[in-house]
Amino acid sequence: MGATRRDIRAQFVIEASASAVVGGLVGVVMGVVIARVIAASAGWPTVVTAFSVMLSLGVSMAVGLVAGIYAVVRAASLDPIAALGHE
Repeated sequence: MGATRRDIRAQFVIEASASAVVGGLVGVVMGVVIARVIAASAGWPTVVTAFSVMLSLGVSMAVGLVAGIYAVVRAASLDPIAALGHE
């Protein structure tokens, strides 16, 4: 209550960015671990490059920001009283 549209946008974008970074890092770690386990059990070599890690993090950031911006547009357009009534 009392937050401006700018405050709401900032909160959602920061939250979406933080979630995207954490999710991207967890995804990269899980991907590397799973790839190494499968490769070790099959006797294959595993190669993880900095480019593939950065690409994966970049894609997760982009998806997170798009989802966050979508949420911002919806949240900023709601009446605060109506928004509280839906929780």
